[in-house]
Amino acid sequence: MARGSTRPTSRDVAQAAGVSQAAVSLVLGDKWRGRVAEATAERVRQAARELGYRPNLAARNLRLGRTRTVLLVVPALTTEFFAGVYTGAARVAADHGFGVVLYPSPEGVGPARDPFASAQAALDGVIASSMAADALTAIHGDQLPLVMLDSDPEGSLGAATVNLDIADGTRQVADHLLGLGHRHFLHLAADVPSWTFEVRARELAARVGAVPGTSVRTARTPMSIEGALAAAEAALDAPGPRPTAVVCDDDKLAAGVYKAARRLGLRVPEDVSVTGVDDIALATALDPELTTVRLDAELFGERGMRALLAVLEGRTPEDGDIPVELVVRASTAAPGAV
Repeated sequence: MARGSTRPTSRDVAQAAGVSQAAVSLVLGDKWRGRVAEATAERVRQAARELGYRPNLAARNLRLGRTRTVLLVVPALTTEFFAGVYTGAARVAADHGFGVVLYPSPEGVGPARDPFASAQAALDGVIASSMAADALTAIHGDQLPLVMLDSDPEGSLGAATVNLDIADGTRQVADHLLGLGHRHFLHLAADVPSWTFEVRARELAARVGAVPGTSVRTARTPMSIEGALAAAEAALDAPGPRPTAVVCDDDKLAAGVYKAARRLGLRVPEDVSVTGVDDIALATALDPELTTVRLDAELFGERGMRALLAVLEGRTPEDGDIPVELVVRASTAAPGAV
């Protein structure tokens, strides 16, 4: 289509893809499965992208009685992890003609301002992190098609649950530190009532506890560098054998441990090894660079959106937790290493 011409139509897409307008409607309306070949559907999507075609959602929504809008409920966006979750969800949503609206719940608990006068009237579904689950009742999100992220699959509010394999990530951390010879651990635990943090505490205690002569102390902290600094400084300076390894529930907490260690005259990793979770940009900004569990935030968001699309279409969502990976860097070493 020539530059400066009117906006492309479904007829233009059909011509570019070499298919009928009916096929274009099926593919872009996400009703093609069983009617249009996978290769043909991809050709239609590619033609639509190249032409910059956007369906007239307002007209279609009037016909369907749907808004094609999904709410993503997350804790306050204080790290790039949930920005990655949004990016992944929005990418899949756009491919299926949906928009994603962010609803950040402050501090991970309690409601933010309701973005809609009537959430149920304005939304087709909700994707929610368990860290922000308390916000759901305020917007009646638990009464809509719902997919939960990082949530106990046995007691989830949602029609589907998408999880990272955080239990395996915790086991990888414990095995790495035990293999280096650490026996006395401090778990710097996020003071947030959430299934994902309960799993981390349980798996760490079980893995370390299976080795004779080990101990795990727990210090709870708000999800902030300042809170982690205060909690870690108190725990590392407490009477009794000092922990040689600090396992943190996320990278931001690990940054607080680094500051606490410096205040106490301790070196990372010579005097104390430190690990995190997330592998956000902060992990490589720290010196030494942080050993941490890498979580694929964008894939997490993609899987959440795909699961919600499956729920809306009456299909069974993809099963299985998303694998995670321990990235070993310079913040861990054998106890007393020089």
